[in-house]
Amino acid sequence: MLIIPAIDLKDGRCVRLFQGEMDRETVYFEDPVGAANHWLSEGASFLHIVDLNGAMEGRPVHTKEVAAICRHAGLSVELGGGLRSLEAVEAAFNLGVARVVIGTAAYDNAEFLRMLCKKFPGKIVVGIDARQGKVAVKGWKETTAMDAVALARRCEQDGAARIIYTDISRDGTRDGVNLAETLKIAQAVKIPIIASGGVATLDDIRKLRPLEKDGVEGVIVGKALYAVAFSFRDALMAAG
Repeated sequence: MLIIPAIDLKDGRCVRLFQGEMDRETVYFEDPVGAANHWLSEGASFLHIVDLNGAMEGRPVHTKEVAAICRHAGLSVELGGGLRSLEAVEAAFNLGVARVVIGTAAYDNAEFLRMLCKKFPGKIVVGIDARQGKVAVKGWKETTAMDAVALARRCEQDGAARIIYTDISRDGTRDGVNLAETLKIAQAVKIPIIASGGVATLDDIRKLRPLEKDGVEGVIVGKALYAVAFSFRDALMAAG
């Protein structure tokens, strides 16, 4: 199972939020490139970067920082946050990212998602963030009436390469992954699922391993790694 460290960018720094609330942040690296260097030295090969300001403003903000991270040899980057136009997605790929994460735009505009999936096959990931099974959008500020499972099925039909599923109520809390909801999403579609939100201990990673057979290919880990609840290398071992 792939272990993917998260780098959340806010106001030029690497932070972690509590349940996605912008005013409840902890700064871990003043320099995001320093965060990337750290995970590279620990053995990471893939990073999940979220432009938090971009998610709030609806357009990419941290392009300079993302470009600097992408220049590192040996690191692949997936980027989300504010990618709501073709121009923004093309610009992200021009920065050097391996794949992009579409969130709000995938919910709002199925036609837009289909177009992106055709233009960039295999490189479009849909980020489905949910509260109590309902999709949340626009930087988690709005919770919709749509079931996460229904959106996952629609996005698969539209050509998404994989889905990142985040339970917002668990994000940044280190209360453990919502295994039941993650499994529900994984069993509803045939494309790979990446779990996100709530990893607190190595046991949380071990509990995800049986879900590999259902299509859960990896997990994004943030606060637990930054707070040194365990090391990246220990996480890799727990992932088997």
